[in-house]
Amino acid sequence: MHGPVHPLQPVIPPSVEALSVVVHRARVPVWMPWPLPVGWLFTGAAFAGDDRSGGRATVVACSGPGPLGGVGELVLVAEELGVGLGARYAGIDGPDPGPYMNVEKPAQAKVLAAGRPTPLWLVSGTPDDRAVFAGEARGLWLWAVVWPEQSGLLMYDELVLTDLRDAGAEVDLLPCGALSPRILEP
Repeated sequence: MHGPVHPLQPVIPPSVEALSVVVHRARVPVWMPWPLPVGWLFTGAAFAGDDRSGGRATVVACSGPGPLGGVGELVLVAEELGVGLGARYAGIDGPDPGPYMNVEKPAQAKVLAAGRPTPLWLVSGTPDDRAVFAGEARGLWLWAVVWPEQSGLLMYDELVLTDLRDAGAEVDLLPCGALSPRILEP
């Protein structure tokens, strides 16, 4: 019904070495807030694809103090059209966010993705426990899924996202935390 399905590879526990595996196999950006918000840690990564075709979708998880207190978690997904990994984390049906976005209104959030202003629209129809934003960066879907829903305020701070495929040695300084349960079972 949805065309070819790229297999989701096992989640990689957070470490600089493990992240480099995802980065080297990816054919799409591996987005990471850089610098990470104060107190935030890298908490896991995964990709959809196989050894022959490479990563057609990537997911990176981070967690840290939420803007209103408590712990916030952020999952960033970059994917080709029709892959559906972002929709899985968003908790919506279908592979793409288009039917769930109102692009007639101004974008609710903006990030700088690889130095370019990138509008993100709030995705409707998602479970109440999360805030989901989606848009387009480098001709691919960019999803930002934030738990709990009120931690979505983080997206209004104009995050700076770096494609880790273009990053240098500074990635070796990436602070790593415990594996996020959100990346395991969205």
